[in-house]
Amino acid sequence: MRLLVTGGSGFIGSNFILYMLQKYPTYSIVNLDALTYAAKGNNLEKLSKVSRYRFVHGSICDAVLVEKTMSSCDAVVHFAAESHVDRSIENAEAFIMTNVVGTHVLLEAARKKKMRFHHISTDEVFGSILQGKFSEKTPYDPHSPYSASKAASDHLVRAYFHTHHLPITITNCSNNYGPYQHPEKLIPLFITHLMEGKKVPLYGDGLNIRDWLYVEDHCEAIDLVLHKGSIGETYCIGGESEKTNLEITKLLLSSFGKDETSVLKVPDRKGHDRRYAIDTAKIKRELGWIPKYNFLEGISKTIQWYKDHNSWWRNLK
Repeated sequence: MRLLVTGGSGFIGSNFILYMLQKYPTYSIVNLDALTYAAKGNNLEKLSKVSRYRFVHGSICDAVLVEKTMSSCDAVVHFAAESHVDRSIENAEAFIMTNVVGTHVLLEAARKKKMRFHHISTDEVFGSILQGKFSEKTPYDPHSPYSASKAASDHLVRAYFHTHHLPITITNCSNNYGPYQHPEKLIPLFITHLMEGKKVPLYGDGLNIRDWLYVEDHCEAIDLVLHKGSIGETYCIGGESEKTNLEITKLLLSSFGKDETSVLKVPDRKGHDRRYAIDTAKIKRELGWIPKYNFLEGISKTIQWYKDHNSWWRNLK
């Protein structure tokens, strides 16, 4: 199989490409990425001499380039997205262009080839939930420009399935963490700040809850959905590791031998959702997926990775 992976130089995309090339010796991958600030070409520098991997520098909004790049591929796994909520609040334009317009460009090209299309989305499209968990049947209620743009892209993907019979699947995942994540995100931000002797900025009361998913577990889930998922269906993927931001802060402080004097309280973010939680029953039942890593195992591996790759994250700051 020859896969087109969009946004493959980003955090989850680069982990997915490395995972797939290692697992499937006969597969080849074309990575289409614009290399924005959050995507580094050196995430995949170890693949520079691998014949089964090819990098194409460009935007998913470029219809001519997309069609040309897609022409030799059998399936699309669409990661490319602007994803930082704070940046979407400051300026939403890039989020609309990449997440909505770019997804439409990809869908049009895939429609012409009737190509298998897997779309990566987020649990943030569901809004906030105080009790229970998000499932594939949860109504959409996005609260930020970022989550609204992802909700729009999800609806477009489903529309192409119903209208054009495009063979699609969608996954909505919880918060990922692990190697190659840009240090603007909570866990790598706190890890790198503590490594530099800086204070960690904690929003509000720190009691916002997220479900945390180790990126390798996410890659395995996408692999299963791509190969065995039912066409037209959505699958929710979560790490079964609900933590408050305050809990994560205290855990990381302890890991670095720091105390609460290393915490900087900052005003809460606009539209900050209180809690996300994922019901993984469907993907477990239909595809047999379960997360391999609990949070303590995953966070330990993540801390060690950032310690071992000092130059990588310092070049991003």
